[in-house]
Parts: sequence; structure tokens; C-alpha cells
Amino acid sequence: MTIRPILRFPHPLLRAPAAAVTEFDAALAALAQDLLETMRTAPGIGITAPHIGVMLRLAVIELDAGSGVRTYVNPVVISSASEILRHAEGSVSMPGVTEEVERPRSVRIRYQTLSGEPREDEADGLLGICLQHEIDQLDGLFWTQRLSRLKRDRVNKRFDKLRNQPD
Repeated sequence: MTIRPILRFPHPLLRAPAAAVTEFDAALAALAQDLLETMRTAPGIGITAPHIGVMLRLAVIELDAGSGVRTYVNPVVISSASEILRHAEGSVSMPGVTEEVERPRSVRIRYQTLSGEPREDEADGLLGICLQHEIDQLDGLFWTQRLSRLKRDRVNKRFDKLRNQPD
């Protein structure tokens, strides 16, 4: 297990779509474990391979210690609720800033396990929000792109201020 460096906004890879995983092997399992350790250290509740510069469709989510680790390979949203939910979001690539984002209350996703087994799940609440957030990242859509221009500019300015503060 290795804690990997996390790319910081506005790194261009954070806005690039990730490639589908085609090899379900020990290297993929090791990458998932590295993502988990990196996310816990950040700290965060979700992370994708692109956050560490690996352009593969792999996401790891751990909402809290009691909920267990969830790993999603090649996840895609296949349907979403029409009801909208607002929730504060942030990113391990933009630590220290959050903003409310509107998303569907629940989603149905298709994904594969680390061994390549196909699955479908439905998620709502925090898990649903987190899945949508991480799948957006895998599609090359950084979370701030879901904000109005005014809110996005405010978040970017807050992050620039934090980034430019002396340690």
C-alpha cells in the first residue's frame, strides 16, 4: 500500500475523461488499495484514479469507518431520480473549500467489481451524491463545473487564497 500524491486543481487531468479498465488483475487491486489509503490520509470519503493521475475508471468510497469500503470499476449512471437534493461537496484535489451542489436524489449505476463481475446498484443520500460526484470526475467533469459561474468563481478564489497562504 502506497499513499500517492493527489493532483491539485486546476491540473488538466482533473478535467479529462478516464479510460475504461480492461485488465482485472493484481495491479488493479493494488491501485484500489493505494486509492483507499490516499483518500483516508487526505482525508476524504471518495476518490478516483484520476485524482492521483491514473486515467482509469476506478473509484473508491468509504463514507465512514462503519459503512465499509466500496470499490467501483467502470461505473456509469444508468438512471436518476427527477427529485433534486442540495448537498455541500468538495474534493481531495481542492482541499479546504466546499459549496452546495444540486444533484438527483438517487441514481441507479452499473459497474464492475475488482474481479470484473458486472453489477447494478441503486443509491441515494450521501452515497448517491458521492457516486455522482466521483462518476462526474471519471467523465472529466470537475465538481465546480456543476456550480453557477458566480459560485465557481467564489470557490476558485477561496481555494487560491488557501493555496497561497504560507505553511
